[in-house]
Amino acid sequence: MTKLSKMLKGKKMNEIVNIVRNNSKVSLKIPPLIKQTALCALKTQRLLNNIPPKTMIQKRCISSSSSCQIYSSENPSTMQQRGVSLSSSLVQHSSLDRRSAFLTRSELRNAKRVVIKLGSAVVTRADGQGLALGRLAAIIEQVAEIQNSGADCIMVTSGAVAFGKQRLSQELLMSMSMRETLSSMDRTSELKNIAQNDLKRPNAAVGQSGLMALYGAMFRNYGIIVGQVLVTRQDFINDDTREQLFNTIRELMALNIIPIINTNDAVSPPPQETSMQGTLNITDNDSLASRVAVDINADLAILMSDVDGIYDRPPKADGAQLLHYFNHKNIDDIQFGEKSNYGTGGMESKVISAGFALDHGCNVIICNGLKNNTIRNIMAGETIGTMFSPLEIKGSSVEVLAKNARSGSRKLSSLAPEDRAEIIRHLATSLLSNEFEIMEANKKDLDAAKACGVTGPMFDRLALSRAKLESLCTGLMQIADSSYDNVGKVVRRTQISDTLEVVQKTVPIGVLMVIFESRPDALPQVASLAIASANGLLMKGGKEAINSNKILMRIVNEALGRYGCSDAISLVSGRDEVADLLKLDQYIDLIIPRGSNEMVRQIKERSKSIPVLGHADGICHTYLDEFCDVDKALKIVVDAKTDYPAACNAMETLLVHESLLTNGVFHLVCDDLKKAKVDIFSGPRLSEHLTFGPPKAEKMSFEYGALACTIEIVSNMEEAIDHIHKYGSGHTDVIVTEDKDIAEKFIASVDSACVFHNTSSRFADGFRLGLGAEVGISTGRIHARGPVGVEGLLTTKWELRGDNDTAAEYARGEKQFVHKQLPLD
Repeated sequence: MTKLSKMLKGKKMNEIVNIVRNNSKVSLKIPPLIKQTALCALKTQRLLNNIPPKTMIQKRCISSSSSCQIYSSENPSTMQQRGVSLSSSLVQHSSLDRRSAFLTRSELRNAKRVVIKLGSAVVTRADGQGLALGRLAAIIEQVAEIQNSGADCIMVTSGAVAFGKQRLSQELLMSMSMRETLSSMDRTSELKNIAQNDLKRPNAAVGQSGLMALYGAMFRNYGIIVGQVLVTRQDFINDDTREQLFNTIRELMALNIIPIINTNDAVSPPPQETSMQGTLNITDNDSLASRVAVDINADLAILMSDVDGIYDRPPKADGAQLLHYFNHKNIDDIQFGEKSNYGTGGMESKVISAGFALDHGCNVIICNGLKNNTIRNIMAGETIGTMFSPLEIKGSSVEVLAKNARSGSRKLSSLAPEDRAEIIRHLATSLLSNEFEIMEANKKDLDAAKACGVTGPMFDRLALSRAKLESLCTGLMQIADSSYDNVGKVVRRTQISDTLEVVQKTVPIGVLMVIFESRPDALPQVASLAIASANGLLMKGGKEAINSNKILMRIVNEALGRYGCSDAISLVSGRDEVADLLKLDQYIDLIIPRGSNEMVRQIKERSKSIPVLGHADGICHTYLDEFCDVDKALKIVVDAKTDYPAACNAMETLLVHESLLTNGVFHLVCDDLKKAKVDIFSGPRLSEHLTFGPPKAEKMSFEYGALACTIEIVSNMEEAIDHIHKYGSGHTDVIVTEDKDIAEKFIASVDSACVFHNTSSRFADGFRLGLGAEVGISTGRIHARGPVGVEGLLTTKWELRGDNDTAAEYARGEKQFVHKQLPLD
């Protein structure tokens, strides 16, 4: 008897039903009131059992097919095949185990139960007179997408009072007597003021029905039913009413109905600053949404208002920083400002409410509901608003790293050239002295790569060796030796007049962001170039090399730390951080991606305001002229294709003069390529000449990145140049010929970053061309082109020195311009 009484107060309905079904002796002893409640629960359970299997998701997909696959990991037919009854769905909703909170935004797409709170500022028009219907319709469309994907949505909404104000104001004006209407005294403003300020409870009563009718009509367009749940603070204090409240919400969710919860302001007393130990006091819709999210085991609560998120100080204060991640344990670090002009909640209330939800395993995002596609972007993992996460992150970590890189760049610039060179030399020697630790970390990466089935060129790029470390050390020493004149070098000196002299000097660009894939040896190379040019640097390495990159980054920081500049270079990880960095144009000056075509292309597309230096394709050509030396041709072609097939400077297309088809050169080249296990594909003209030739290439503009290439024939050099301009990527193109005039014409005419004569395209490399190392290869036409070394990481500034000079004096002719070029020394 005592056990059953406790269950009626705090347990789930299915447990009560089981006792009534399975223990008739106990049920006979139950007092009438409790027995009636249990039998009612049994009746409800039987009703749910008799409802057909859950098919409403499939119906929703018919009405909103374009959005059904956005969040869902299961298709409707799979769920229907399982034969999930509505009663079992209710049990699932009632007994869902609390999962731990998500750590990053990329995990939010996995949320299966989402509470969305619409604040008064989101629902209400800017003038406070009625609802913002356009904005509301857009939000409902996004909520419908989540619901139609198979997840559960619960809405906590404001707006009843605002809707009631509009309707009640109109009603009061319409109800004026004829005498008042004809009176010379205009009482319109007075009546509006009464309706808006003195009649809150009547406004709520009038607005609730209209608001729900509006929601019902809007959601009906997406095949979704909604149910209103009016609550007061007392409903959460009383155990019985609270249990019934959440049973109702769970039953609605089991029926695929969106519960729309709002406070019954028509009867609710004003919020009171009282609290119950261990729980959250309901004082506004933020606390209401958080309590609901916790009690229904939601994965995510989105609190939408008119602010972008949490700032470390009032948003309008100087230096206010938006915090993209926040742990409420750091609440003492926040300075709160005034609350919104609408509603009852403020930022402090939001933070306290969100912290309560996070403590119970539910992530919360505080965001601006006035902006477009807010919910959709949050579910896609984009950086919107402030995410409450268990991670101990103060502020926006990537923004802090970018700020540090900016200040670190200035520290590097202030060092003497000898100090910067010494940092690089220390880094170079540390690579060899820490060989054992580096190789141990690299072995972990290689073992993980093998377990994932990584082979071929990608595996080779990942592997480090003693020879690679020695080559790195040599390259870094070259960078150090040539670094003395990089920063502060005078490139122009001009005497403007007898009293004015201007100097143009080299200076660092500022902060670089370099993204590279599966090449740990790129990290010390890029770091050294940044140090030599006094640039701040943010690096993103491939996840395949995570252990190697960590140890190499530690060595870089140790070298920088000797001169107090360890924060000038940082290593970031994760797609979330890269996405955030691409928006920090106030700190990052240049992005250099090094990796696959797809990665480079994505970075170029996603970076809206930060310049990107790089190339998307490396379609390199080698042209065998009719006057080529056979031995040279064979050696150069095989090296260009096989030395490193995955490199961007590997040959992808071989152009052959048509005369070489008949003198045996063509067949010798093909034989050597086949011996090197290179797959050959033929161009259109070659296919016409050979009856049983190689398979036809699918397209002429193609980067294989493997032991494969296309061969095509051309009639002359001009045709070869036209082919390169039509199908090439402007990276590196080569001519093999003994005719120097033809070679010079080819070099002058081909519009590529690198044009070579009688050498392999693999020489398009910063180290091989004497730059020590390269930060990347650019096929662009602005700032830097080809292998980018230190010079490509510098810009200039102008220093003008005068003696009491004004522009007006020169305009009046009192002083004369000279504009004489002076020696640079």
